[in-house]
Parts: sequence; C-alpha cells; structure tokens
Amino acid sequence: MSHAADDLLAKVPAGVRERLERTGFDSERFRALSAQLRSGAPEDNVVRGRVTPPEPDDVATLPPPGSREHAELEALGRAELEAGRVALVVLAGGMATRMGGVVKALVEVLPGRTFLDLRLREMDALEARYGKRPPLWIMTSAATDAGIVQALGARRDGERIATFLQFLSLRLTPEGDVFFDEAGQPSEHASGHGDLPEALQRSGLIGRFVERGGRVVMVTNLDNLGGTLDPVIIGFHCAHGRPVTCEVVDKVGSDRGGIPVRVDGKPCVLEEFRIPRSFDPSSVRVFNTNVFHFDARTLAELSIPWTFFRVEKRVGGKPVVQFERLVNEVTSHLETRYLHVPRTGAASRFLPVKDTDELLARRAEIELVARSRGML
Repeated sequence: MSHAADDLLAKVPAGVRERLERTGFDSERFRALSAQLRSGAPEDNVVRGRVTPPEPDDVATLPPPGSREHAELEALGRAELEAGRVALVVLAGGMATRMGGVVKALVEVLPGRTFLDLRLREMDALEARYGKRPPLWIMTSAATDAGIVQALGARRDGERIATFLQFLSLRLTPEGDVFFDEAGQPSEHASGHGDLPEALQRSGLIGRFVERGGRVVMVTNLDNLGGTLDPVIIGFHCAHGRPVTCEVVDKVGSDRGGIPVRVDGKPCVLEEFRIPRSFDPSSVRVFNTNVFHFDARTLAELSIPWTFFRVEKRVGGKPVVQFERLVNEVTSHLETRYLHVPRTGAASRFLPVKDTDELLARRAEIELVARSRGML
C-alpha cells in the first residue's frame, strides 16, 4: 500500500481495513478514484465514440420448438449438462431495501419457498433430469454473506454449492475524502456486479472448474427466477462459438436498462447513463436482462481495464460518491452474441422482483415458471 493510499485511509479503523483487504480491496485504485474527485473533474460516465443502433443480425432468436435446428441445439446443451460441464452463478449481494431491508435471497417468494430455496430446487431438478448436478456458486456481499451461509448450512460444500464474496469499498465525500457516517464509521458499500469475474477468479472456483473440463458458466440475478439453465440456450451458446451470450427481452412501456448498441461499429451493451444525448435509447426496443453465458476458460482468464462509474447517493442526508462497475462491460471487450428471449408465460426468462408489489404481481407467473422447470 502506497504512502498516498495510507494517507487517504489513515483514519479508517484497522478492523475495517482488514475486512476491505480480505474482500479484494484495491487501495491504489481507490486512491485513483479519490484523485478524480479531488481534481474537480465533472462527472462523466458517457461512453466515447459514435453510438448507433444494433444491426438486424446483431440480435438472434432461437429456432422454433419442433424444428430440426431447435432439436440440435437442445441435444448440444443436453450433452454439456450430462457431462457436468455447466455451472450456474447467481448474484446475491443485494439487500431487499424495498422489502424491509432483509437479505433478498431469504425473502419468501412463494409460500414456504425463498428465492434461495427455489435456486436449490432448480439444481435438484437438473440433477434428476441429466444425471449431473451443475455447480451452484453464489456471489454474496458483506451485507448478505452471513445470512446466506447460515441458510445453506451443511449443503454448502465449497464446490457443488459454494459462496464467494464480491468486493467491498468505501464511500467518498464529493471532495474525495473518505466519508464517515454519523456514528463516526467509514461508510462501506459493495462495488457492483462487475466484481464477478475477479471475485470468481479469486475464489478459485472457476479455475478448478476449468481444470475438470468445465466449459460454460451462466450468470443471473438471484431474484430473476426466469433465468435458469436451459439446454437449448446452452446449445446456442456453444454453437456460435463466441465467448459471451447476452440475453435481451422486449421493452414494455417505460422499461429502461442496458441496451445492445454499436459504438464505433462494435456491438456492446450500454446502460442508459452511458449513452450520449445524441442517441435516443428508446429507439432500441430490447434491453439486457443481466443473464449471460460465458466460455468458462475465457471467464477464468479475463483481465480487462474495468471502468468504475461514479454514483451519487445520500447517507444520513449528506451527499456521498461511490464507484461501481457493471458486469455488462465485458461486452465491450469480448465478442458477444445477443439472444432475444421471452419475458412472459411458462417460457419467460425475465421475472425480476424489486419490491413487494412486484412480487405480488408476478407470483402467479413465478409459480408457473417454477413448476414448469421442476422447482416445485
């Protein structure tokens, strides 16, 4: 740790510093982000380059069920599942702040079943169907880890069912100093789901998986119970040969999210806050569901110059700044195939739940999907 970084963190209690370092905290990067604020440079998360809509061939659709092409993709994906070459990562670092501030993984989504319960039942169903149980790896945060680990109990064996921590960082004042809350403690935050590749590499899980012959890693938000392992989509991913498959769904109403575009002719996903005013994001009628399929070896070896985006919040009524990274930035560095998937009915692959009202509204559809995929 450099002298400058030591100066910045000098007032941070030793216990907090130790916790930060255990979760992969990069003090040099933190110092550089602080320097951005100290320089007085204006906030600018906007991408550089010319943004244009995706080309018609950029977003694929699956062949219709019953077709020869659909059957071929299903057989390809089935072979990967039967050989144990597919793993599932769920992102579970979030607290359900709009549901009373509890660990979202432990929220009861159907009577007697939490989000975590249903993910475990998904693995049971896949094992019964294909003879192999895909590894389930859960990325937790400092806020959710203890509750999820306790709920898993003895089922967490560190390999087939494992947890790993995303990184921890500290909030800054708008002037670039470490922010201390009303209790005099530095204000901690998770640094975004873009932590996934580095945190997974740090855990050792992905390296051992590749050594055993693992080939595909699917990533999804834990609360999106539509985002499950599907042999047809796994087959699609394996067949096109690119390192990443990114799922997109139709926009409905005022939906907003990361959209597939081209930047200087290269396809990638951009969140709306990164899009220049010269481009209308509403002109792209699909958006990213945060469901990705990765080539496992590529993910295990991934090293890119991550962008940490400036996010302004308030803590205790005071303005703070935190820096986060987004997993969809991989699409700016790795060749990606975009796949249009359903968002309604039993085939839905997008069932996000952000608050209690949304849970109540989606419960019938969640139950339909869960039953059709063997979770109930």
